[in-house]
Amino acid sequence: MAATNIEVWQQATVVHREQVAEGILRIELEPDMPKRAEPGSHIDLIISINGKDVKRSYSVVETSADGNRLVISVLRAPLSRGGSIFMHDLQIGQRLNITQPLQNFPLRVGAERYVLLAGGVGITAILNMATVLKKLKANYTLVYVGRSRSAMAYLERLQQLHGERLQVHVDDEGSSLHIPELLAGVTDGTELYMCGPIRLMDTVRRDWLQRELELSALRYETFGNSGWYDPEEFIVRVPKLGLEVTVPPGRSMLEALEDAGAQMMFDCRKGECGLCEVRVTQLSGGIDHRDVFYSERQKRQSSKMNCCVSRVVSSGTGLRSDAPSSGFPAVVTIEPN
Repeated sequence: MAATNIEVWQQATVVHREQVAEGILRIELEPDMPKRAEPGSHIDLIISINGKDVKRSYSVVETSADGNRLVISVLRAPLSRGGSIFMHDLQIGQRLNITQPLQNFPLRVGAERYVLLAGGVGITAILNMATVLKKLKANYTLVYVGRSRSAMAYLERLQQLHGERLQVHVDDEGSSLHIPELLAGVTDGTELYMCGPIRLMDTVRRDWLQRELELSALRYETFGNSGWYDPEEFIVRVPKLGLEVTVPPGRSMLEALEDAGAQMMFDCRKGECGLCEVRVTQLSGGIDHRDVFYSERQKRQSSKMNCCVSRVVSSGTGLRSDAPSSGFPAVVTIEPN
C-alpha cells in the first residue's frame, strides 16, 4: 500500500462520541465525500485554538467498507497545545473540515512475520493494521504497552480479537516491556511497525541499529508532541528577520514563528520529514529533540532542529549551552530554512 498524501478537503459530521479509556475519546465521523481508509491512514482536521484555525492530524482507528464512517480516538493531553481540548469538546451533530484519508504509514502486505508495537494512545495507528493482518491470516504479534489498564483504549476488545497474538505490558503491574527481549525475537523477514511516545521509539530505533537489523523493516508513526522534557516557555530569535518570539508551552516554535509573520517551510508537522529544519547558531539551555528525522549523533550535536515539534528547555542532562544564560526562559537563535 503506497503512501498517498494528496489533500482532498471536505466536511464531516460528528455522529458518535464515547469514552474508551482514561482521557481517551472515541469520535465517529460521517464524511461528505466517503473514501475507505487503508491501515495506517490518518486524517487532517481544521480546529480552532484561541480563535485561530490550525491543522491537526489523527490516525484512523477504524473505517467502514464504504468509507461512510471514520473513527478516530483522541487523548486529552494534560500539556495539550489546545487540539485535544477542542476535540474532547466536540458534540454530536457538529461539523468539521477534514481531509479524505491520507497515508504515510502504509502496511506492506506479504512479509513473513509482523511485530506491531503500540505505546499508549499509539494504538490508534496500529489497531486497524492488526485487524487487517488477522483477516489475511498473517503471522503477526501485537504488543501493547501502557502505564495502566484504565488508560489503554480498546484493550478488552483487542484481547478478544487477537487472543494469544496480543502481548500486554502494563507499567503499574510491573510488566513493563523489555525492548532487548522483544527485538531478540526479530529475525530476517520480520517487519516491525510502531507508534508511541518518543522515548519508546527512540529506544527501539537505537537497539534496532545496534543489532544491525534491516532498516527498511522498521516503520513508525509519531505523535509529534511527546518529548524527553515537559514543555516550557522559551524565546526564539531570528536575526535575519529581525524577530524575537516567545514560544509558550501550548504552541510549537513553527506555529509561533508563523504567528509572527515568518514564512516557514514545513510538511508533516510531526518531526518526520525534516522540511522545517532550522540551523541553531546560539543556544542558552538545550534542545528537546522530539523528531524521528535525526540520528542520535545529530541530536547530540544540536546544531539543527525540527521546529515543528522540537523545543528548547532551560536545563537537562547533556544539554548544549554555548551562550550566557539569563535563567528562565531558555533562548535559541536560529537561521530559518
